[in-house]
Amino acid sequence: MKSYKLSDEEKTIENEVAYLKPVIGKKKEKIEKILGQAKKNRSISLRISNYTLEKLKEKANNEGVPYQTLVNSILHKYITNQLFEKKEILKSLQFINRVQS
Repeated sequence: MKSYKLSDEEKTIENEVAYLKPVIGKKKEKIEKILGQAKKNRSISLRISNYTLEKLKEKANNEGVPYQTLVNSILHKYITNQLFEKKEILKSLQFINRVQS
């Protein structure tokens, strides 16, 4: 039998499994609904320039993911306000550095 080395997170889960409580009722239904919707994907057609597509494919290749997955990730981050412009982040960091100096 092959043995596996557990990560620290897995060890914590294993050690605390006795303290976990099952989710029941409406809370369980809500979680199942969210998970069910998250699994549903729809195909769409999208027209973009050849240049943009090639750059997307390059970035996806550098990150080791299919380009459709990268596009989906970018769109998800955008709609959940988690996509930030590099320029804005740098401005914020410069401001913080000035305040701390």
